[in-house]
Amino acid sequence: MAESVPEGPTVAERLAEAALAAQPDAAVRETCERLLMDIIGLCVAARGTDYVAATLGAVEGSGACSAFGHAGGFSSTDAAIINGTASHGEDYDDTFEGGPIHSGVVIVPAVLAAAERFGLTGADVLRGIAVGAEAACRLSTVVPKAVHKSGFHPTCVFGAPAAALAVAVAMRLTPKQVVDAVGIAGSMASGIIEYLTDGAWTKRLHPGWAAQAGLRAALLAKGGFFGPRTVFEGPHGLFHGFAHTTQGNWGALLDGFGRDWVAATIAFKPWANGTMVQPYVDCAVKLRARGVKAEDITAITCETAEGILHRLWEPLASKQAPPNAYAAKFSTPYGIAAGLILGGAGLEAFTEAMVMRPDLRALCAKVSYVVDPQNPYPRAYTGHVRATLRDGSVVEERQANLRGGHADPLSRAEIETKARDNCRYGGWDDARAAALVGFAARAFDLPKLDLAPFRG
Repeated sequence: MAESVPEGPTVAERLAEAALAAQPDAAVRETCERLLMDIIGLCVAARGTDYVAATLGAVEGSGACSAFGHAGGFSSTDAAIINGTASHGEDYDDTFEGGPIHSGVVIVPAVLAAAERFGLTGADVLRGIAVGAEAACRLSTVVPKAVHKSGFHPTCVFGAPAAALAVAVAMRLTPKQVVDAVGIAGSMASGIIEYLTDGAWTKRLHPGWAAQAGLRAALLAKGGFFGPRTVFEGPHGLFHGFAHTTQGNWGALLDGFGRDWVAATIAFKPWANGTMVQPYVDCAVKLRARGVKAEDITAITCETAEGILHRLWEPLASKQAPPNAYAAKFSTPYGIAAGLILGGAGLEAFTEAMVMRPDLRALCAKVSYVVDPQNPYPRAYTGHVRATLRDGSVVEERQANLRGGHADPLSRAEIETKARDNCRYGGWDDARAAALVGFAARAFDLPKLDLAPFRG
């Protein structure tokens, strides 16, 4: 027997109404332009990797949609899963600090696939990306940290309904169809974080899975498929399943949606590893600039947040000796070692050969932590590295915010340089990289997006 449905608009109905009425302002448009070039550049950078090859081998058929960096056409859902997986694969993509959650790598692939399949205008693509990214970011703050603590990946859990919303809005579906799309996507949400145990590839897949799930949910809704109105707050809804509560702060999702754009604060990464590791990398780079050498260090102790221990610090023995390059991306000790020895943690720091270098592993083994109960995570991502040297002296560096985040954003020029560098890393020449940067600046003004130049 069906449970009673609350009187009045549900959370999904209120969200759909706000999303359909939203008009992106200049700040969120700038963020969406940056997302566009960042994500396509990341797809190109990853196009020759083994995990992208495995993803390509798993799709079927052909179509009119683009997998960036690859020849030929794909179905819309196949393009979404390929691009979502590739753009997140090196963990070099956008992050929303309040979650944390990676929104662009889900939303952009889903909306671009719909745009190619249905010939959407640039203005509709902008609206879809903006409201989808906004929804993903806000959903991650309804019950802070609960989804991660339950063993799930917020990017995949919240990405699926946010992508459904994004595609439904971009396609100008009716309010009921938008609600149905979001409701359907709730049953497609997924993503366990067991990859942390052995550096398995499943985290890479999560945004691609959420992108194709959201797209599929919107298409089902367009065809008349019925989804639950109470997908978020219901007694068997998304938050009950993944956060073990229905008592969320719904105002964090709904208040000012489409007017006060939290997505405008999305962070863009300067390093190719886990988000909360990055301030520690920067601290290590600062110590290197001061002349501190790895061979002179006897021990490193870092103050850190309790909320990131299970992903980035524990089990400590495994983080001090990451089993492969992907696991190293989620090792704070390795990030610190890369910063001190290599001068940073770019794509080149995460090859299998590099992660096994004896000097890097020796320094990793010297890194430990203490929990700072006053650490502001998840409101801010901080870094701290205190090194004890052979002569008994102690040197340390602190960082109060994520570089690239809302308190210390990268410039447009830095984002463009990153996109060009990623294209070169993936084998494109400078002319193709420049074309991508130019396209991102004008895409949302076009009557129809032509993504074919970014194939192959």
